[in-house]
Amino acid sequence: MMGMHEVRTIDDAAAAEASLHPLRLRILAALKEPGSASALAAALGLPRQKVNYHLRILEHHGLIELTEERRRGNFTERVMRASAASYVISPDALGDIQPDPARSPDRLSARWMLARAATLVRDVGRLLVGAQRANKPVSTYALDAEVRFVSAADRAKFAEELTEMTTHLIAKYHRERNPESGGDGKLHSLFVAVHPTVPASAHGSPEQPTPDR
Repeated sequence: MMGMHEVRTIDDAAAAEASLHPLRLRILAALKEPGSASALAAALGLPRQKVNYHLRILEHHGLIELTEERRRGNFTERVMRASAASYVISPDALGDIQPDPARSPDRLSARWMLARAATLVRDVGRLLVGAQRANKPVSTYALDAEVRFVSAADRAKFAEELTEMTTHLIAKYHRERNPESGGDGKLHSLFVAVHPTVPASAHGSPEQPTPDR
């Protein structure tokens, strides 16, 4: 059995539906630590048969996994654990209605940003699955920061300078495909996003966002 992943993407519609059931969400949260059906039933105040039913569904979709089997008298107790500490539902689970940045190509639009961020979740999720099968790491880089602008003019100037610097770096390092050389290199995606920060408190009121153009 492999160790628990920190984050796992759910790319199947049926698995996504299974994970979003209110009781199964509680079970997944409880199974961050290994537990049996009887232990979960006692903790959640539910009949063991009902808990077993939901455990079978979660296990069928790979959302939980068996850690050990314990012999208890004339029956075997199965100890389960969530397959990840947290989950992200990939746009792949939405099939033909998943977000597509090409449908609203205005790159100054918050909706375009949201659609592009969704493709980031999808693509990195696919990379993680492939890397896990090949037992190889995924080569990625991400920059996370906050900046406070005192005016809209400063924000616009920042975006202009960031675009100029990024364009310069891309021109410096990007190489077009050259089949004759026998080495095309590996194409990487670059996505830069700047948006108003949302307060950490679930009950906080975010700053008034800039509306879509």
